[in-house]
Amino acid sequence: MLRTVAATRYITPLREGGSLPALVEADDGELYVMKFAGAGQGVKALIAELIAGEIGRTLGLPIPELVLVELEAGFGLNEPHEEIQDLLKASIGLNLGVRYLPSAFAYNPLMEPPPDAGFASEIVWFDAYVTNVDRTPRNVNMLIWEEKLWLIDHGAALYFHHDWNNYLARSSSPFSFIKQHTLLRYAADLQGADERLVQRLNDGVLREIVEWVPEVWLGGEPQFEDIAGHRDGYVQYLSSRLAASETFVKEAIHARTALL
Repeated sequence: MLRTVAATRYITPLREGGSLPALVEADDGELYVMKFAGAGQGVKALIAELIAGEIGRTLGLPIPELVLVELEAGFGLNEPHEEIQDLLKASIGLNLGVRYLPSAFAYNPLMEPPPDAGFASEIVWFDAYVTNVDRTPRNVNMLIWEEKLWLIDHGAALYFHHDWNNYLARSSSPFSFIKQHTLLRYAADLQGADERLVQRLNDGVLREIVEWVPEVWLGGEPQFEDIAGHRDGYVQYLSSRLAASETFVKEAIHARTALL
């Protein structure tokens, strides 16, 4: 199960990107990068962050622990910026936290040695599966912490859920954005990654992950009669896309060939 913690101290805003996350301390004594439900990208960014992140962790990829963060009314009253105050007020309730990696720094594609071909291929496979558009040279969303590469920020993944029309038909898309992936040139084992990773996911695993999405983040989609149907939509999409992995793997291999 995903743990739930309560935010106890607002430390500082993190002004990268447009969602204005913040570094907070929680009642377990740990620090988290908190992603707010009231941010401009809304709860769908949190849903994508949770589902994609937990899929990645299930696959064995290095993604910091995710937690649900309860935000009570009055939190951060000493924060002087009106924009941040408005964000906190709009985010009372459940938000998402990512375990903070102190002293981590952004991955640079010029670093030596480059990632192992198998590891790079698994990351490329994962990002193609969850349709993550944010692992590019412009926005690498990878950190080096304790001499290890970590994957962060998956709120832009699963972009299909911004428009549920024909979502199952779109689940088998090749994901042409993969040609921009930071690690594509190192991903020389994409077929092997596909064979390994497909075996680690199934309907039951995917449903368990989707069940961790808080009910308050779901609903309001006219395609579904209720929240259970909304959850089923995510599971159906992810299961269908898993079955079509050959399509996005071929696209990635083609893009890598063109790159080299």
